[in-house]
Amino acid sequence: MYLLMPRQPRQFETGEIYHVFNRGVEKRKIFIKTQDYSRFVLALEFFNRDIKTNLWDYVAKVGSDPTFARLERERLKKSKPVIELLAFVLMPNHYHFIIREIRKGGTSLFMNKLGGYASYFNKQYDRVGALFQSRYKVVPIKTDFQLDIIFPYVHTNPVELKERQWKVGKIKDKPDAIKWLENYKWSSYRDYTGSPTFPNVTQRTFFLELHGGEKGCRKAVEDWIKFKAENTQLDIDTKLYKSGV
Repeated sequence: MYLLMPRQPRQFETGEIYHVFNRGVEKRKIFIKTQDYSRFVLALEFFNRDIKTNLWDYVAKVGSDPTFARLERERLKKSKPVIELLAFVLMPNHYHFIIREIRKGGTSLFMNKLGGYASYFNKQYDRVGALFQSRYKVVPIKTDFQLDIIFPYVHTNPVELKERQWKVGKIKDKPDAIKWLENYKWSSYRDYTGSPTFPNVTQRTFFLELHGGEKGCRKAVEDWIKFKAENTQLDIDTKLYKSGV
């Protein structure tokens, strides 16, 4: 008889920054329709609060009961976040977050709540079983290299949708790729560069100060695209992910 040992809970240090990511089981899409992306972004906002929230209830009533929606928004505004969600990007089959732990257990609580998206997805598409490949991956941001590149690294993920060989640094049209990012809705990049899409979802002070404001954030991303295109042999993933847990 074999006994399955419970997985050890992850340890997050208050004040530290983490790259958190996951993808669909068998690399399947976790977002199919615009509604799925919208639902997930709403979850990022709702579940990052220190109060009990019912996203199913809110979505069901928001269109027919404006008073309920207004009161729920006011309640959220008065509550406090459990993490700092510094940045995010949603791709058809995976997501990336940059998170700062601001209270003990905050990241674990947030991610556990967010796991409920699988229930929504399975109900929406009449399926059963796991949606995500495994439990989410976590990489502590410890080195200067990691800190310098994590913001552009995460936000340039959508380039792959335009330039299929982006992962290996090959890109046909850099200006077009930059424009593509500026128009890509499902990330926090636009919120950092003066065209806010989801301003209530992320806490942006840290990276705005680190990179020198909106222009600096834009420059960091554009420089990263150029750098990666000119350094195709650099093993970036190993340097960034080597301490993943």
